[in-house]
Amino acid sequence: MTIDAILFDLDGTLADTAADLGGVLNRLRSEARLAPLPAETIRPHVSKGVRGLLAVGFALTPGNERYAELHQRFLDYYSDSLCVATRLFDGITELLAELEAGSVRWGVVTNKPSRYTLPLMEALGLTHRAACIVSGDSSSRPKPAPDPLLLACAIAGAIPARCLYVGDDLRDMQAARAAGIGAVAAAWGYLGDDLPVADWGADAIAQSPTDVAGLLR
Repeated sequence: MTIDAILFDLDGTLADTAADLGGVLNRLRSEARLAPLPAETIRPHVSKGVRGLLAVGFALTPGNERYAELHQRFLDYYSDSLCVATRLFDGITELLAELEAGSVRWGVVTNKPSRYTLPLMEALGLTHRAACIVSGDSSSRPKPAPDPLLLACAIAGAIPARCLYVGDDLRDMQAARAAGIGAVAAAWGYLGDDLPVADWGADAIAQSPTDVAGLLR
């Protein structure tokens, strides 16, 4: 099958953002006179966004009276440290170059709000290379709904059935399935702490970005 485009999740798939997001969480914990959490404790929760990070850092859910205030402070702090330690995962630079050399379009579909997605993509030097950038507030429903992926295909001029979506969270696979897009689990990513990646129902599990390139061959 000819692949029109490969779409990527951002946090935990394209870019390793755990250090910057974890730094913000530990800053909030420090202000609350709590000990910092180690990176290995924080990392599995990064793909769940601020909600997941506040859950692991403070055992808070959106219904808690402290949640809204901490959520806003988290976002304020993160806006000042979007790309301090964030880097592309090993092999992503080469993968994107291979896609472009083969005239395969690629784009980003993330639940991260556009106020953070767009400046981060710019800081990583990817904005003008991506065929589409779809954020969590780009469509009426975020992942695991199919809406963001279908929007990305429309922007990129790609047929969903001839696209792949690569992500490191169960919601990514659910969204891809719902959109009729090939679902590829990024086993190099954060993966969460729920079901094992083998149980996500992915069409393929890529251990590294090189494996994604192999799917094209």
